[in-house]
Amino acid sequence: MGKVVLVTGVARQLGGRLVRRIGRDPEVDRVIAVDAQTPGHQLGGAEFVRADIRQPAIARVLAEHAVDTVVHLDVTGTPLGAGGRTSVKETNVIGTMQLLGACQKSPTVRRLVVKSSTSVYGSAPRDPAVFLETTPPKSLPSGGFAKDAVEVEGYVRGFARRRPDVAVCVLRFANILGPCADSPLAEFFSLPVMPTVLGYDPRLQFVHEDDVVDVLGIALHEPRRGTLNSGTFNIAGDGVLTLAQCSRRLGRPTVPVLLPAVTWIGSALRTVGVTDFSPEQIRLLTHGRVVSTVQMRETLGFTPRYTTAETFADFARSKGPGLLPPQALVKAVDQVAAALPSGRGARPAGRTPGRSG
Repeated sequence: MGKVVLVTGVARQLGGRLVRRIGRDPEVDRVIAVDAQTPGHQLGGAEFVRADIRQPAIARVLAEHAVDTVVHLDVTGTPLGAGGRTSVKETNVIGTMQLLGACQKSPTVRRLVVKSSTSVYGSAPRDPAVFLETTPPKSLPSGGFAKDAVEVEGYVRGFARRRPDVAVCVLRFANILGPCADSPLAEFFSLPVMPTVLGYDPRLQFVHEDDVVDVLGIALHEPRRGTLNSGTFNIAGDGVLTLAQCSRRLGRPTVPVLLPAVTWIGSALRTVGVTDFSPEQIRLLTHGRVVSTVQMRETLGFTPRYTTAETFADFARSKGPGLLPPQALVKAVDQVAAALPSGRGARPAGRTPGRSG
């Protein structure tokens, strides 16, 4: 018989894509798609079960369907629908605890794949140039999605110790971008004017949403000869881009803010439409982060189709032309500046079109 795969977080586009992909896999017999909300997209031949992973009922779902493979995608930084940050954190942390508790009691579960993030490394001034999977962070993330990811990985390690018979694969994704990307950083890059920290030009890595689906598809199977798909792996496209390069490729101007005013950047971003931008995201846009992908290639046996630059280019194409008409550009800059204390410390990069009349 083929695999019985349960996927969480299927109401999001990424979860829906993965479910449809798994449904075409000849080695998979059934796909059980789980979410607390009904998806607005098709799930192919998957069986949808409306269930909240924060509740003990998830254990019944595993038992009723004799699930042998669990792919946990419901670890995210942005709310879905009307949910806020509190709901997101509860799903990330409490939901993972409940799911792992159910997996621990299940006699049929043999493989667990968890979507995590390179944000677990944090972003600090004295970080190494490149993080390995074994590199400890200089300082642990103190809040937001990054802290959630650290807690989730801690629970996963505890589960792996209690159930050594279960193959556990943790995929630490760099910032996911693409035409359908749903993340605080994607929202940031969609702004007409991007606030930045004056004097800093961080290095960033991206992974394309198509590659995310591909590597998840690999991780849920038994390893091929010469590969190993249990353990922790950094997942990112080749190369890096600086924030300045990103803004130029988007055709969007930046508003550099003095470092002492960085506390107000989050409120400025929320003012202009970014729903959840934690201090950890601000530190990323100050100090950047680059990870090694040697284990991804040599041990997991996965090579992304898109480089970091190609991923960003595809994302940028989906956003269309970036430069605003002069009056609209002035208004956007003023919106960002108004969110800072007394408007001080904000200065548009380059020449900002002046007001006419």
